[in-house]
Amino acid sequence: MLKPAIAVSSTPASLASGATALPFLVALLVVQTGSLFSADAWNSITFIAGEVKEPKRTIPVSLLVGTSLVCGLYILANVIYLKVLGPQGIAAAPNDRVGSAALKMILGPAGEGIMAGAILWSMFGCTNGLVLSGARVYHAMAGDGVFLRKAGTLNKNGVPAFSLAIQAVWASLLTLSGTYGQLLDYVIFAALLFYVLTVLGVIILRVREPGLQRPVKVFAYPVLPVLYLAGALAIMVALLIYKPAFTWPGLVIVALGVPVYFGTRSKG
Repeated sequence: MLKPAIAVSSTPASLASGATALPFLVALLVVQTGSLFSADAWNSITFIAGEVKEPKRTIPVSLLVGTSLVCGLYILANVIYLKVLGPQGIAAAPNDRVGSAALKMILGPAGEGIMAGAILWSMFGCTNGLVLSGARVYHAMAGDGVFLRKAGTLNKNGVPAFSLAIQAVWASLLTLSGTYGQLLDYVIFAALLFYVLTVLGVIILRVREPGLQRPVKVFAYPVLPVLYLAGALAIMVALLIYKPAFTWPGLVIVALGVPVYFGTRSKG
């Protein structure tokens, strides 16, 4: 699922424009929030795993094809940006809207309008997918007895209507917590935290249960998982040090789920 992150991405140059310029490596880590957010829906297929036909085959293939396609598209887009704008043009793009600047250079003033339309198109498609798949997480949690029991019910059309409703309320409250860019920092730090825990869990499970059946093998294990952990932890540390105003609130938002978890666990 492709997110319209073109309009909200940051560049090392924009980070260095303040009173104190960040070291290049640190700036490179911090600006990963934009690129990580743009591909963060890569795991949405797992939210509906219980409703997927042949999940042992479908989910790994979907994850591989989806992430490869999105990464490929973004690499091609950046090749075009470098070809059309060059490094200086990318750094000087108004409001960091590199895609709009590149398309304007190619098609003239109409290019900005076309890019805005493409972003809106992508945004609505992405929002639709995230809303529908996200509600299934609460539905599954309720089925496991770790969330509100009502969230595990479906309406006459087979839709988790209650889950959709509470998701809408929570998302609306989050929009009041800051700007889009600030929410992006909140989300990415929290997402990285859980991705790190998940990957670490895979390693721990391999140690504790070496004989467990594993239909899907991890390529180049344990090198790739360890490299991922190192990279993700480096980004998290950089965000904690250089953008604490946004990362700590992200941790607070995550912590709000702890009392909800323990308060609803016995009601499942």
